[in-house]
Amino acid sequence: MKNGRVHMPVLLEETMEMLAVKENGTYLDATVGLGGHSEKVLGLLGEAGRLVGIDRDEDALRVAEERLGDLRVNLRRAAFSEMDGILSSLGIKALDGVLFDLGLSMLQLKDLSRGFSFMSDDRLDMRMDVSQSLSAWHVVNKYSEKKLEAILREYGEERSAGRIARSIIERRRKSPINTCSELAGLVEGVYGGRGRIHPATRTFQALRIEVNRELDELREGLAAAAGSLRAGGRLCVISYHSLEDRIVKNFIRDSSRAGLMRQLTKKPICAGVRETRANPSSRSAKLRGAEKV
Repeated sequence: MKNGRVHMPVLLEETMEMLAVKENGTYLDATVGLGGHSEKVLGLLGEAGRLVGIDRDEDALRVAEERLGDLRVNLRRAAFSEMDGILSSLGIKALDGVLFDLGLSMLQLKDLSRGFSFMSDDRLDMRMDVSQSLSAWHVVNKYSEKKLEAILREYGEERSAGRIARSIIERRRKSPINTCSELAGLVEGVYGGRGRIHPATRTFQALRIEVNRELDELREGLAAAAGSLRAGGRLCVISYHSLEDRIVKNFIRDSSRAGLMRQLTKKPICAGVRETRANPSSRSAKLRGAEKV
């Protein structure tokens, strides 16, 4: 791959098998990222096939465009909630498949200037779309203690949410918490050190979800995707933490009970030992799928 970026799409073969790409079908990659899954879909499409890729991250779209450059591909910067408008603008009335690969891309995590990583000395940011106004800095330095605690508890499933929120308030009375490493150090202080997993992991997850409205966007995206599928079309979703997976699981279950979708997996598909060794980011991945009735 160009620019020295190595991208290993998670659960690639399992996802393609579930997506069951039709040669002349129309597909949407709702999280095109660096284009790993999309590249595989494109390779399975014939000349009449069509692929749409959306992402909120402009940097990722530039990489995907370089990787996927093809007349059969349309890439757009958009959130899940804008899916219907994007498809309408392209004259697409129905899809044969939709793929979501949720979570943070390696491009975002490794670019420390984006402010996603607790290893970064750069300003707290965490915006997937850098044109939006709300950033992690604003959440950490402007939200009330009560609201911070609620976010950490709900989105991070953080058992020390109250103590961390209180520490943030006490610290910012003296000066703003400007960088990722400052916040990570504060959380580490609350815990009294590091364990196998960095103690700031859940805090950073919670802030990222709040900044990008990730769970609300996921709910809206799943509904839009299901509504856009033609009969027999496939919905495939890869999630990386329990909050996402619960939303996906419940959506597929409820859609199946309503007779709108057919559940393809009773239990999520997870990466095998070989993949997790080669690609540690796949360890927490869970793939679920459904077919439009």
